[in-house]
Amino acid sequence: MEMALEILGTVAFAISGVNVAVSKKMDVLGVVVLGLVTAVGGGIIRDIILGITPPTAFREPVYMMVAIGVSIICFIPPIRRWINRREMILRVIDAIGLGVFTVVGVRASIPFTSGFLSIFVGTLTGVGGGVLRDVFATNKPYIFVKHFYACASLLGAIACTYLWRVMDGIWAMVIGAVLTIVLRLLAAKFRWSLPKAHGDEETE
Repeated sequence: MEMALEILGTVAFAISGVNVAVSKKMDVLGVVVLGLVTAVGGGIIRDIILGITPPTAFREPVYMMVAIGVSIICFIPPIRRWINRREMILRVIDAIGLGVFTVVGVRASIPFTSGFLSIFVGTLTGVGGGVLRDVFATNKPYIFVKHFYACASLLGAIACTYLWRVMDGIWAMVIGAVLTIVLRLLAAKFRWSLPKAHGDEETE
């Protein structure tokens, strides 16, 4: 079950990375690198924080292979054009990746028993790949400027962490992932945002 969730998240985030790479007019290598970084970057950061070395992405290369394969497939012009015309599909795919990787991050941290660590690592796993994607693409990180994104991951991680103590872990992961996905999609639909900083206007 857990591996299936990770594969699903890998596919979702690889597509998200490809979409950004294409918007930047990158060549096929750039597309593959951005798809790969988005898909496995958060997990690599998670494993480094937890002291899991080498990171899972290198010990179990199936995730990297899936990310590379998805990136190459999505680079094919007809498929790329089909995906780009469907903004709602891209939004749902990104939300699925966020929800899945958030709870997978929580699951990886459970043996360390710290609730705070689980929430932190879960959130970082959810948003880390996207931050690396934006940095590589020279974009301002999405989580700092766009709709209720990192907060959706944070709330999903909190729910998953505390539900883990009172129910079966699989159900805690499902509920945490669904909560993250729903919050993310609602935020995109209704344009929920956190307050933003604005520079002081100059006065004469």
